[in-house]
Amino acid sequence: MLIVTTERIENYEVKEVYGPVFGLTVRARGLGKDIVASFKGLMGGEISQYTEMLEDARKQAVDRMVVNATAMGANAIVMMRFDSGEIGQNMSEIVAYGTAVRVEKKQ
Repeated sequence: MLIVTTERIENYEVKEVYGPVFGLTVRARGLGKDIVASFKGLMGGEISQYTEMLEDARKQAVDRMVVNATAMGANAIVMMRFDSGEIGQNMSEIVAYGTAVRVEKKQ
């Protein structure tokens, strides 16, 4: 599956547009990670526990978006973006979204 953040894919032609696709995941921070992160927050610097959690969430959101695009018959996703938000005090949502298309290599 080709995934790009642009409207077009160089050397490819869009043959069909299937529509928007999404991949969503919601992650809750665990108590143990919250405690370690709180101590790190007092010291300053990167809180690797949260970085790792959000990186995993982005990967899962993209994977789910690809599954949805594949089910529509797409072989590419254009204009891919991420969005994120908080739900409550310890949950984060990550959404990957774009437009599912079928492309063919230009001759």
